Amino acid sequence: MGDRVAGSMDGMTDAAGAAAIDRRVVVVGAGQAGLSAAHHLQRQGLRAGTDFEVLDANPTPGGAWSHRWDALTFDLVNGVHDLPGSSLPPADPQEPARDVITRYYGDYEDEMGLHVSRPWRVASIEAFDGPAAWGDSQCFDLTAHGPSGVRRYRAGAVISGTGTWDRPYVPHYPGRFAGRQLHTRDFTAPEDFTGQRVLVVGGGISAVQFVMLLDAAGAEPIWSTRRPPRWRDEPFDAAWGRTVEESVAARTRAGLRPLSVVATTGLPSGPRYRAAVASGLLQSRGPIDRLLTAGVRFVDGSSEPLDAIIWATGFRASLGHLRPLRIREPGGGVMMADDDVSVIKAPGLFLVGYGRSASTLGATRAGRRAARAAIAATRAATEDAVSATG
Repeated sequence: MGDRVAGSMDGMTDAAGAAAIDRRVVVVGAGQAGLSAAHHLQRQGLRAGTDFEVLDANPTPGGAWSHRWDALTFDLVNGVHDLPGSSLPPADPQEPARDVITRYYGDYEDEMGLHVSRPWRVASIEAFDGPAAWGDSQCFDLTAHGPSGVRRYRAGAVISGTGTWDRPYVPHYPGRFAGRQLHTRDFTAPEDFTGQRVLVVGGGISAVQFVMLLDAAGAEPIWSTRRPPRWRDEPFDAAWGRTVEESVAARTRAGLRPLSVVATTGLPSGPRYRAAVASGLLQSRGPIDRLLTAGVRFVDGSSEPLDAIIWATGFRASLGHLRPLRIREPGGGVMMADDDVSVIKAPGLFLVGYGRSASTLGATRAGRRAARAAIAATRAATEDAVSATG
């Protein structure tokens, strides 16, 4: 199905003279959402490397997990949902989560024959104004940079699952701190801070884990949050998950920027965390007022000398490659349709791992919906081409 269409524009050139590789669907990113989308495209009869292409900017499998630090062992991970048609094998709880997930994703790619092309970073995606070779949906031109130079793709539909890892967020505060500052994205090991006074800024579970890791490594961590920590005693079950997803979806359907995870979920209150709260380790000093040359001053007027600051302040959606499509809304987000994967302003473009699908479970579901929607958006032209060759 789709042989003629899949090859109909091979060899066409763009304005720069580079041959455009034609694909019915291009999947950008090979994290949980991208691999889920690729799996479901394949299940619907599309062939990897011929009908659809998966492009990933990372040199190895694993998505954002491949960048995590050694100290994030598998037992500290809140949960990783199985990829579709597969089960995460048992793993040593003390093994770095990075290694567990990278191995799992890599084995999955091989077993499913997804032929992921890496490392190819998609720099831009533009609307294509030429003939509508793929039916009523908008066609797209993609430019990707990789080890052999530049590739250009022409696609009837694009499923973008680039996540957030490339866009660490650090809030602005007045003043200047002369010591070491880093975002969690650049963290390597808690032992790097042994014997130091370290401010951890952020209200999410990663900030909590950093405070505890630093304390165990012999550092003196201090915790700062903009709002009082909201510990949740209720179980993080399926009903809770649906409520959280609907809350996030309401924002993205309105074109608003998705909130941080902790703003929606709160913090899990387990025995380890309750003990750390009781000991005073997990007591927030409140919000920052300003940075000082050798420390920080808090809103309550108190100040602390510091050796380092770790910004556990989260990430923003990595959507820079979509800038030419002008899909941003005044509220800072992307307006999504009711299926939570279709972009209102760009028919044929689907976002996965965005908004309600930022969790591993949500990403898997979004991959399935996006694959089906991408096939539907390009089906008419494929069927017409098959009829024409019959």
